[in-house]
Amino acid sequence: MSRDEAERRHPLLQQAAWLKQYQPGLRIEEQGSVRSLGDGIVRITGLPSAAMNDILTLADGSRAMVFDLTEAQVSAVLLQQTSRLTAGTRVSHASHPLSIPVGDSLLGRVIDPLGAPLDGQPPPSPSAWQRLDALSPPIIQRDFVNSPLYTGNKIIDTLIPIGKGQRQLLIGDEGLGRSALAIDTLIHQRDRNVRCIYVLIGQRRSTVVNTIAVLREYGALAYTTVVVAEASSLPGLQHLAPFAGCAIAEYWMQQGLDTLVVYDDLSTHANIYRELSLLLQRPPGREAYPGDIFSVHAGLLERTTCLSPSHGGGSMTALPIVETNQGEIAGYIPTNLISITDGQIYLERDLFSAGFRPAIDIARSVSRIGGQAQHERMKAEAGSMKLHYLQFLELEHFTRFGARLEASMEAAIQRGLILREILKQEQFSPLGETFQLAWLEAFNDGHFESVERRQIPAILEHLKQQTDASELTLDSSREVWRQAVAQWLSSVGGERDSPP
Repeated sequence: MSRDEAERRHPLLQQAAWLKQYQPGLRIEEQGSVRSLGDGIVRITGLPSAAMNDILTLADGSRAMVFDLTEAQVSAVLLQQTSRLTAGTRVSHASHPLSIPVGDSLLGRVIDPLGAPLDGQPPPSPSAWQRLDALSPPIIQRDFVNSPLYTGNKIIDTLIPIGKGQRQLLIGDEGLGRSALAIDTLIHQRDRNVRCIYVLIGQRRSTVVNTIAVLREYGALAYTTVVVAEASSLPGLQHLAPFAGCAIAEYWMQQGLDTLVVYDDLSTHANIYRELSLLLQRPPGREAYPGDIFSVHAGLLERTTCLSPSHGGGSMTALPIVETNQGEIAGYIPTNLISITDGQIYLERDLFSAGFRPAIDIARSVSRIGGQAQHERMKAEAGSMKLHYLQFLELEHFTRFGARLEASMEAAIQRGLILREILKQEQFSPLGETFQLAWLEAFNDGHFESVERRQIPAILEHLKQQTDASELTLDSSREVWRQAVAQWLSSVGGERDSPP
């Protein structure tokens, strides 16, 4: 048989094989057609049984998700679009819900919200498929937040602690280090058996490239999945990006593992949702946002939890990022997210301009449930430190009027200035929990009171080296810690006689 004849017979052989497997039966299938398209939205007629969030397959190879329903037509947002998509293209229901591949093969990968690789490597081999629109776990499957998630930041780990399964908001103006704080937290999860997901929503390509480069440089990409829907992608993909990251983390949580998700950022996500809603002529509400924007973000963040031991004991911790305008914390989207989350870390521009980095405003930052998960030793040493620091800020403000102060107030101000210097921290330098306890012990026992503020960075570096080499743990007794810290500081001239 010639090659040409074999090629002519090949389709006939395929058809014969298909006919052998064919089973006759009644099949009902709806078909619609594209009425119009533009701005990432298609309007379709002829699908009477379409429901919200249904996936539609278009004859040209495009995919869309139902986003709005009226009596006359179905409106859907495009998830994939080809150059052949035109009015009149046939549309049918997909046979499966919108899902994303999940599993350990996604670690170290950069993907889009549909699971397609963006890093030039072959598609990942999924362990399973997870729905993007899954419901949050019911109350009976949840447990109390009872285990700390260390960020490596001195302020957060001591004064605003975060627990595994908590939703902690990072809020502040653009350029104050919200993303840097989240990246430092991811870097600190190395060798802690925490799988991380970083979701970039509507960001510029340069921002995406820089973020991936930093994660790779500090070894964090090996245990992180980066979900990217950059600013040039379809609005529908940008809308789905946080749900894709949540679904990936949800699978690991259901396997009994600890996960951390960063949503960078939900202000951009809200703007995208507003754009799509206005294009679909939905009634606008406050600041032109649709009325259901609150429920969209609540449905996303309510999936963050700590599961009970009977359901695997896994956890998903979320760090959603939101942007404020000129420090206006009472904006619509920020207040929505503050009411949904379990606390917020507020970054303030005046602190940033004054050189206090990270520029966390301790007075307006709070962790509502993180204290339940904080280690008892850390909690005991941090104790009333936040209250004393806030009192110092009030006294410092009062001294600007030139008033004379009592000796006790002068001492409180000097102690506050030392604490402020201790709390400063450079980017990409997360610190371990044993170091956190060491500086707390040193500060509470008065070892810094006779030290000039310019000497504090060198003393802290010495403490870090000693704690890195030490076998002490947070469970070691306080007396052992006091003696160790006093001995470590004696070699750098920062010692004081330990109180009896």
